[in-house]
Amino acid sequence: MAGPKATKKHKFVKAWVQEHVNDHYVKEATRLGYRSRAAFKLLELADKDKLLRPGMSVVDLGSAPGSWAQVLHEKLGPKARIVAIDLLPMDPVRGVVFVRGDFRESEGLTAVEEALGGRKVDLVVSDLAPNLSGVEAADQARSVHLGELALEFAQKWLQPGGDLVVKAFQGSGIAEFQRAVQGQFEKVYVRKPKASRDRSREVFLVGKRHVAAPANGEEPG
Repeated sequence: MAGPKATKKHKFVKAWVQEHVNDHYVKEATRLGYRSRAAFKLLELADKDKLLRPGMSVVDLGSAPGSWAQVLHEKLGPKARIVAIDLLPMDPVRGVVFVRGDFRESEGLTAVEEALGGRKVDLVVSDLAPNLSGVEAADQARSVHLGELALEFAQKWLQPGGDLVVKAFQGSGIAEFQRAVQGQFEKVYVRKPKASRDRSREVFLVGKRHVAAPANGEEPG
């Protein structure tokens, strides 16, 4: 006979499956051919903050399963340069160069650099999230760290005036991370798209118009 913990877990899983099946965005993703409901998060952010225009050069960090890459190709057109990277495999997306690797490691960075031809980009998007351990403080710290790494990548690869979209989770460290983003962009917005589940602490920081670091190494004012 299943114990109370197993019964509780079964009820939770059953409720999650039921919610997922009935989810409006899941149904819409299936109808429109997107690989996940996350596509609608990027679509809303892009519309609100005017992030996408045809022919852009974009890097998609943590791209699997590929719904953001699908949106990028759909909105940017055939002349765009889109490079996606993830540790997990991703089925091909037309018009997108996929690198399977870790952008935190030199090997992954080199592969992205080669795919970009050494040229800087107009937009960096990151939907990265840590593998959750269930220990809230540790998971939050890992989430903030991933955001900081995405910001470091953007600092190196965004051309002046470029934009950044990076996932974060409300909690310890996010205020400091937001200030770090504000130090690199003219405007920074905290967004919670409608496609983010209500109970989720997930938000997205949108940095508009990257400010290139001065040659003397001072922080941008």
